[in-house]
Amino acid sequence: MSLEPVTIALVEDDPIMGESLVQRLSLEGLTVRWWQRGREAVSALREARVRAVVCDIRLPDIDGETLFREIARRPDAPPFLFITGFGDIDQAVRLMRAGAANYVTKPFDLEDFLVRLAELVRPTPGDDTPVLGVSQAMGEVERLLSRLARVAAPVLICGETGTGKDVAARFLHARSEAAAKPFVAVNCAAIPADLMESELFGHEKGAFTGAIQRHVGYAERTAGGVLFLDEIGELRPELQAKLLRLIEERSFHRVGGERPVAFDGRILAATNADLPALVEAGRFRQDLYYRINVVTVRMPALRDRPDDIPWLMNRFFTEFAERHETSVKGISALTEEAARAHAWPGNIRELRNRMERAMALALGAWLMPGDLFPDLAEYGGPGLSGFGSLEDARLEAERRHIVRALAATGGEIAAAARLLGIGRTTLWEKMRRLSIAVQ
Repeated sequence: MSLEPVTIALVEDDPIMGESLVQRLSLEGLTVRWWQRGREAVSALREARVRAVVCDIRLPDIDGETLFREIARRPDAPPFLFITGFGDIDQAVRLMRAGAANYVTKPFDLEDFLVRLAELVRPTPGDDTPVLGVSQAMGEVERLLSRLARVAAPVLICGETGTGKDVAARFLHARSEAAAKPFVAVNCAAIPADLMESELFGHEKGAFTGAIQRHVGYAERTAGGVLFLDEIGELRPELQAKLLRLIEERSFHRVGGERPVAFDGRILAATNADLPALVEAGRFRQDLYYRINVVTVRMPALRDRPDDIPWLMNRFFTEFAERHETSVKGISALTEEAARAHAWPGNIRELRNRMERAMALALGAWLMPGDLFPDLAEYGGPGLSGFGSLEDARLEAERRHIVRALAATGGEIAAAARLLGIGRTTLWEKMRRLSIAVQ
């Protein structure tokens, strides 16, 4: 198969295999930079710009895992395809949990190797590495936030509790020209009402009993960055008026102050409330609503984007595995199936909390449904009803994996079969049995 003319890195100490791969990849149109020692590769890859890294796990000086973790610190780190012996499969799986793209086991089929490599070097428009999620819905949210990062208009981020509104606001700020300036987050529901004005706008010395010195508020601390007002629907009416004045006049007064203080930051707001309904009920100012609602970004609930659930689970698994010592090796397919079926009323926050608890208390080497849902009888108790059998779960997982392989290869049966490690006839039979049609 023919690959796009791009540069890749090869880290392989075996001179025969290394030379063979360089020759074949060169025939495929790739430019290959080859290193036989891991430390040389680490040094060179800190500056080199390559589309992907093909790396043997066993190297003469440092192993491939150490090399990967060094390079992965770069914000633009290239994807890794590992070459591993059968005895190193556990390590290869651990590396994939940590963010590596894929691995092949020696001796490997060269065509299968090229298919996997092609997935990594296939050009994509712009930076398409997902940050908020891999689902189509979250891809649209990311693209909208990236466009909004180029303008200074106020943005209102709406969504249920736990959908990641704060993360979306930080994503927008990180892609703006003001990324190096402060991101000041204010939870309007968490600060007591009688302190909110002073916390938001600051106060002068002697402004009230206990004001023994000047206090700089959140608005002033923004200093040209972002003032993020979370749960803005909880803001008291008198503070809504002062916030409106800040937006319109680009200035504010500290409590007890006589001189206006300039405000040069950007307002981002978030809410899980129905602001139009609050406006209708007279609990939220209509003019402020129009000011903060120049553009609305709606964060979909986790139950409406199930493709993000395994992706988030793997991210949380990696995070908690690096933070705490654990003997847990990974997440079972059954657990992913159970997670997809769950309604997630608490959205991403609930998933994160369940993953942290599961990894802390899991009894086995793999997270099972009962680890993730110890409080739900349908996953952990006797007398289960309405829950599919193990065979049902296996077939559904197999069906989804085949569909993903077909999507990755553009519906080419032979290529998909190689990717899955099975014969073309076997794949056809599985597709027929699972009612999978080629588009």
